Amino acid sequence: MGMKTVLIVEDEKMIRQGIKAMIQRSGVPVEVIIECTNGEMALEVIREQKVDVMFTDIRMPKMDGIELVKQMQSCEHVPLTVAISGYDDFSYAVEMLRNGVREYILKPVEREKIAEILQKLNEEIVHNQEKVKQNKRLGYQQVKHLMLLESMTEEELGTLEQQYEKEFYECAYAVCATNCKERGEMQTDNYIYLSNIEGSDIFVVPEETVELLLKNELKDGYVGVSGLHYGLAELRTAYLESQKLRKRAFCQNQTIVRMGDETEHVPERLIQEAERLTADAAKLQRVQLIGTERREELEKVWRRFFYEVKNGRITPEQYENCMVEFFHETAKTYRNAVEEDVETMQRFRDIFHEDCINIFEERLIAWILNLQECIGSQLDVNRNSQKIKQAVEYIEQNYASDLNMAVVSNYISMNYSLFSYSFKQYTGSNFVNYLKDIRMREAKRLLAETDMRIIEISQAVGYENEKHFMKIFKASCGVSPSEYRKNMQQD
Repeated sequence: MGMKTVLIVEDEKMIRQGIKAMIQRSGVPVEVIIECTNGEMALEVIREQKVDVMFTDIRMPKMDGIELVKQMQSCEHVPLTVAISGYDDFSYAVEMLRNGVREYILKPVEREKIAEILQKLNEEIVHNQEKVKQNKRLGYQQVKHLMLLESMTEEELGTLEQQYEKEFYECAYAVCATNCKERGEMQTDNYIYLSNIEGSDIFVVPEETVELLLKNELKDGYVGVSGLHYGLAELRTAYLESQKLRKRAFCQNQTIVRMGDETEHVPERLIQEAERLTADAAKLQRVQLIGTERREELEKVWRRFFYEVKNGRITPEQYENCMVEFFHETAKTYRNAVEEDVETMQRFRDIFHEDCINIFEERLIAWILNLQECIGSQLDVNRNSQKIKQAVEYIEQNYASDLNMAVVSNYISMNYSLFSYSFKQYTGSNFVNYLKDIRMREAKRLLAETDMRIIEISQAVGYENEKHFMKIFKASCGVSPSEYRKNMQQD
């Protein structure tokens, strides 16, 4: 933002180059400095391109500075003008100021004066640019409001037209809808750009600019292009057309779909066959198969569904309805599995987010198959957990017998290695330590609460060898069984 182009109009070469050097050293960044030797040349430049600031001499051949500032008032962009004169004549100053000249300075020109004026004018330019930008933002908000508002009274529409009709197009325009992308700020006079409106990026484009936009900014998009419309009153109609056509472009992998484009005729028999895939039974099947081990069948039914959508036998509206129901039912049916990756599912719920359905199909099916695998793993874990729970109950009831891991894993019909892993996952301890802890807990209870002999307690908790029992007890409790009993009796 700020000053970009400065024009110097001066017939004397040395003075012209001196002013240019002063501008370059002023500290105010200027992208382009143009030099002209008379008013006629300068007027042509101003008519052809936007000039921010002009320094002009008054007395010049062909067209003087006074005539130049008068004639440039009819140009689209009138530069902020500084008059330079070698004559301390008030009449010149009055005439120039009457035509909008901002500053009037005398030769010889001082560098400090040039820098001061440039700084002042640059601040004004920046301020005006911000103001224009703000007005555009407000106007764009009203455009967005009109697009999304389902109904509006004549009075409301009339008020908005009074406020923003001047900012809007007087000519015919179209609305283009495409997928959302990180496009950044796209301020331009060629179109109105609104990001992420109900899942699409929206471009409101004058008729003459539509083809240019489609070839450049939207060349990679799958775009819906409305018919031609006029005025703010038709804006919502144009918007709805573009959104509908954007969905068709997505579903049929077409880069551009325009209002009035004919759809390929689909035989009624094929439409009826495809309609079975949108019926409740088919919707339910696509959800329920996720909870089975039938991976190939799951992928097959989804491939068939997408095939019918892409060939126009399932409409974009039917497709959208099916997908909304699918995500709702999947989230409800497989809540625990889905909750582990809520963000991914939320991303897929925006079913038109990708450029086209081919990309969405591959990513969605990969996610569905992965979900099926996760659910299968969870089911395996749950089944294993039930078996380990059964094993723990068996140990609690039979710790006094000659137990080992092979006996217990056989009892619950589980692979020895899987049992070892699953047991530790479930209990937090390996089998040997878990069994020992149960036996030691019971031994301590019998020592404290009964008069049973050590050898009897040893056998009661599963140790046939008394010495082995005493060694394990001391390693576990820090004292011998006799010492433990004595300590407990003192308490």
